[in-house]
Amino acid sequence: MVEKEDEIKLKRIKVKDSKLLTPQQREKLYPLIRKIAKDIAIIKISARELDEMMETRNLNRIEAEKMAEIIKALGADVAYVDAPQVSTDKFKNYLLALAKNHTEIVAENKADKKFPTVSAASILAKVERDREVEKIKKVVGFDFGVGYSHDKRSIAFVRKCLKEGKHLEFIRHKWSTVENIKKEKKQKKLEQF
Repeated sequence: MVEKEDEIKLKRIKVKDSKLLTPQQREKLYPLIRKIAKDIAIIKISARELDEMMETRNLNRIEAEKMAEIIKALGADVAYVDAPQVSTDKFKNYLLALAKNHTEIVAENKADKKFPTVSAASILAKVERDREVEKIKKVVGFDFGVGYSHDKRSIAFVRKCLKEGKHLEFIRHKWSTVENIKKEKKQKKLEQF
């Protein structure tokens, strides 16, 4: 949460969509953003918790629920959010119904490129995620890269975990990458007949 008059400070330090910054740039901006922010709320969800939630709802719904929790906790006058679906009005109305408070909600696609507060939140979230990934790497003793589906090291790690039955608590089993690997395994077994 940032005071309206402090948005200019975010522009001065050149916040932008976290995906457009290197990890080093994000780490450099992280403490500067924390100094500017009036308040910060971060929610972390483990792979296991996310899998459990996805038994009853999709990722957009879960994301909306967590956004609403943050909106309630901070109680800002206005909340700018990056809508994960094309229908921004539908997403905004869903958030309003969940948050049930006085906060005005501005939901837009690519909001992290349009609003400095969303850019700043994007940077904080990405730094927190990167730090969690580094902690997991130490626990599992394997450099699995960035943990995204485009990363060959991440896919190799998932294959290794599924094969060995180890470190499964760090894998989102509802992730399409994992589901595809499991399908491949089943198909190979069928081909053996």
